[in-house]
Amino acid sequence: MPHLIDRRRFMIAATAPFSVAALGRFWPLTSRGAASQVDDPLFRISLAQWSLHRTLRAGELDNLDFPVITRRDYGLEAVEYVNQFFKDKATDQAYLGELKKRADDNGVTNVLIMCDGEGALGDPDSAARTVAVENHYRWVDAAKYLGCHSIRVNARSQGTPDEQRELAVDGLRRLTEFAAERDMNVIVENHGGISSNGAWLASVMAAVDHSRCGTLPDFGNFRIADGELYDRYQGVAELMPYAKGVSAKSSAFDDQGNETSTDYVRMMRIVLDAGYRGYVGIEYEGSELSEPDGIRATKALLERVRAELQSEYS
Repeated sequence: MPHLIDRRRFMIAATAPFSVAALGRFWPLTSRGAASQVDDPLFRISLAQWSLHRTLRAGELDNLDFPVITRRDYGLEAVEYVNQFFKDKATDQAYLGELKKRADDNGVTNVLIMCDGEGALGDPDSAARTVAVENHYRWVDAAKYLGCHSIRVNARSQGTPDEQRELAVDGLRRLTEFAAERDMNVIVENHGGISSNGAWLASVMAAVDHSRCGTLPDFGNFRIADGELYDRYQGVAELMPYAKGVSAKSSAFDDQGNETSTDYVRMMRIVLDAGYRGYVGIEYEGSELSEPDGIRATKALLERVRAELQSEYS
């Protein structure tokens, strides 16, 4: 295997916080299953379905067509689903089969499913926490069927930071053990509240201590409470050692095409310095541009940053 990747990537793989057997989850694979050649892009770009949440909610786009328009309208090769747009279809094999077929027919990789509304994995009530864990099982199985490598979950809880850590660790570990039996990952996003404290969420990962449990650092979700923001660059740096995905949040752009809240060059250096070479998901949430234009603006920015940093990290 080392002859297929450069020495730098090999050393990163050997010291990463998950097994070398998981390389296919971290670097894109060729059709032969070998690690991508060193002249491949530094990272690949996927489209998070939330970027089109208004279009989907308005009924102007059907969930089944999401992989189709991702390839056709945006020229992207990978998608990240949101479970609320097919909430009643997690165990519908005919539906999932059609979704998978449309992705496959368009050469689109299914990366992950973002799961919300299934209960708090850190619920203080033991019975409710168990229900939340088990509610996620069907999404693990659905993601496995679709060919995804992960489901994205939340680390919601209540109590002091230490109490919340203990509760979230319990729920995440139990769900991760279920997912690991299916060769799947459970990844946690900084998604508001205490989960937006990078040091706290990193401490949860360290306590879970499972190669199949990781993070999905989001560039913009660092609002802990009203008037309390965690430093986004520090937070992403703290979460990257556990990252199995990255969410490139965008909201507004200046005249030069730069995102106005996040310095993408600085942020992508943090991502790349951690050795990450997987998919970076576009998640446009702004209102100044339409959803399609916001997606295209984010894609153009990521491509420009990738080209700028290519020689530095090759």
